Amino acid sequence: MNRTARLGAFILFTLAILLTGIFIIGSKRYLFTPTYELKAQFANVAGLQQGADVMVGGLHAGTVKAVDLPNNPDGKLTVTMMMNESTRKIVRKNSIASIETEGLLGNQYVAVSFGASDQAEVKSGDTIASVPPLQMSELVAKANGLLGEGQAAMKNINQVSEHLKSVSAKIDQGQGTVGALINDRSIYNNFDETAKKADATVASAQTGIKDFQDNMEALKHNFLLRGFFKNRGYEDSADLGKDAIANAPDGTPVKEFDYDAKDLFDKQDTARLKGQKKLKDAGEYLAGNDFGVAVIEIAAGAKGSSDTDMTLAEGRALALRDYIVQHYGFDDTKLKTLSLGKQPGEVSKSGWGEIKILIYPVGTAMPPDKNPDKSQQDNSSQSSR
Repeated sequence: MNRTARLGAFILFTLAILLTGIFIIGSKRYLFTPTYELKAQFANVAGLQQGADVMVGGLHAGTVKAVDLPNNPDGKLTVTMMMNESTRKIVRKNSIASIETEGLLGNQYVAVSFGASDQAEVKSGDTIASVPPLQMSELVAKANGLLGEGQAAMKNINQVSEHLKSVSAKIDQGQGTVGALINDRSIYNNFDETAKKADATVASAQTGIKDFQDNMEALKHNFLLRGFFKNRGYEDSADLGKDAIANAPDGTPVKEFDYDAKDLFDKQDTARLKGQKKLKDAGEYLAGNDFGVAVIEIAAGAKGSSDTDMTLAEGRALALRDYIVQHYGFDDTKLKTLSLGKQPGEVSKSGWGEIKILIYPVGTAMPPDKNPDKSQQDNSSQSSR
């Protein structure tokens, strides 16, 4: 082969290699394949470069054509991708672009997710949604924070362990109450004897209470005190009306509680309480608020004689006042009763009578007592005591 032929063969071989490289590079950049443009915007591209791969379902399906800066500081970077035409079947309007990294320290690439089948296909130049990339610096910062918290936790655990060792050592040496109980049997024996004595004291107290209850039960059947215990609402007839006032205070009540006598008493003609729990709201209000005067106002039913109804009203007022005073702590000298006796017409739905607890503001003048002589006797008896 002469020199000219060898030169021609070399040129042909070089051209073949050049063309092969062009086709390889062209297929990589889709120079000879139908493509379309797809865009996505990111606040930070995390080092993504022009020419980076675009993956769809883990397969190479395009390249990054350009990464453009925004026109203003509030904008985002625009990544323009050249996508293989065949991806139109799976890339839809709701597909999402994300910037991923090959391994921990590899190159960045764009991953595009599959879209939903009921969504429209993307057109060339469309912009799809994106998610911010995860940067290694953020991972390192989070890892450092976790390590710092772990070290602090271990330090606290070590301190607790040292304290437990110290406490355990003191207990073993018999120091402190627990150590003495564990190491000194005599203390345990003394404690056991003290507990037995306490049990005996409680048993004796229970016996005394039972004896007292028995004595009270016997007193109930004694003819001298039978009237006192016969109808719990009346107590001693001498107590009727001792806290009664002649008329209602001047002014308007700041609070009013209304009851039907049938809801509070056992029978229509008795003052024995049965619905004491319904008085809870009134009792708690009296105990928790300042007031000038509080009045238990009772009107008996329309049936029966006037004298009997007045006595019944006074007995019910006394029973209600005693219950409220005994179960709620407040200045009971400001709690008065006003018995209206028999009233014309219907004073309650049941016909048993109506009860009101009227609470007047601070500064309200106290009305005069209904029985001034009885009040003076009560005051003098309290002074002599």
